[in-house]
Amino acid sequence: MDEKLVAILLCPVSQTKLRYDADKQIVISDAAGLCYPIKNGIPILLQEAAEQYHES
Repeated sequence: MDEKLVAILLCPVSQTKLRYDADKQIVISDAAGLCYPIKNGIPILLQEAAEQYHES
């Protein structure tokens, strides 16, 4: 995923910047404690698609 794209993405819940996890293919909102999946290179930034994120 393009780092320039990640730099402009915002979490739809917290309106804060997201960070990218290339290994898990997700973008993470630390402020909201949520992660969003990336499908075919496209982040799915829908609240319904979000999952709770726990650092592992």
